[in-house]
Amino acid sequence: MVTAIILSIIFLMGDAGVIFLSQKCFGRLPQGERLARIHKSPNYNNGEFVNLDSAAVVFKKGKLKVWKEFLFDNSGVQIAPAKGDSMTVIRTDLKALPEDKDWLVWFGHSSYLMNLSGKKILVDPVLYAGSPVSFVNKMFKGTDVYKPKDFPFIDYLVISHDHWDHLDYQAVTELEPNVGKVILPLGVGEHFEYWGYPKEKLVEEDWWTHVVLDQAKDAAGNDKSFEVTFTPARHFSGRDLHQNKTLWASYYFKTPKRNIWISGDSGYGTHFAKVGETFKDIDLAILENGQYNTDWAYVHTLPKYLGQEMKELNASRYMTVHHSRFALSKHDYREPLENAKKAGEESQKPVLMPQMGEVVYLE
Repeated sequence: MVTAIILSIIFLMGDAGVIFLSQKCFGRLPQGERLARIHKSPNYNNGEFVNLDSAAVVFKKGKLKVWKEFLFDNSGVQIAPAKGDSMTVIRTDLKALPEDKDWLVWFGHSSYLMNLSGKKILVDPVLYAGSPVSFVNKMFKGTDVYKPKDFPFIDYLVISHDHWDHLDYQAVTELEPNVGKVILPLGVGEHFEYWGYPKEKLVEEDWWTHVVLDQAKDAAGNDKSFEVTFTPARHFSGRDLHQNKTLWASYYFKTPKRNIWISGDSGYGTHFAKVGETFKDIDLAILENGQYNTDWAYVHTLPKYLGQEMKELNASRYMTVHHSRFALSKHDYREPLENAKKAGEESQKPVLMPQMGEVVYLE
């Protein structure tokens, strides 16, 4: 939210603001054939993508009032580690991890790498910056350990939406030679093509689209296919002052060993129950938990809904992300971890709570 405030201020600077917003890192709005596809989407209305439960509402109050309170109302909570303190991140050699085991390594916020049946999936890698200016969404000290050179070949780079704290221009451009395919919501592919990704690398779809990524059988004839279904989220999008011109998404991955659902950024909504009813075999659900505020309750999960989401999804186990690396909202930076524990108790399901950089084996 604070990124939008800063961009609005920059825009008001006149010519200097226009020059700033024209930098390549801001990406490009959909055009041509991609824009024609967007216009046909059932989730696109009156010039923008909309949520299932409401129009793409971001703020419960007026935007200016929310921004004023965010900038000037000191809530008194410790929203980031004390000055000088450093967050501890385990330094793992990602290229040396086993191919024959399913595992996950979380890097803080919503960035994590999974090995599923030998396929590497990297989700929302923010490795350099979470905003277009260095003093906004600044990473907590000690959390910027991993860089693109540290990663093995990425079979599937997964992007949930185009906000700066999920789509890091420098990271994805450096990763490009080391990426097989990019899985991303409708419209976000425009940024990637503009940044040099070939069109054939992009798997760019609307909600409820099913894609077979790799179709295979083993010697005994057992299905070893790798598939993804694009599912809804309740959020919004935009890297500049244009909002909701690209879609946001969650994802269900069906793999030979286990099935995983990734929530992306999302407020609580009816899609949680729908996903749980549609996919009754979710082994691990990875949920947004952090950077919430009652003023934008529609687009991030408030603590009181986290346990409800777990119950409706009915996954075998859970993990929460979107915390521990940035202070994007005015809640204590340690609070999401307590939320996760409480939600696990409510749902009576195990919740994985790894340290950043720790290898979690999913076997």
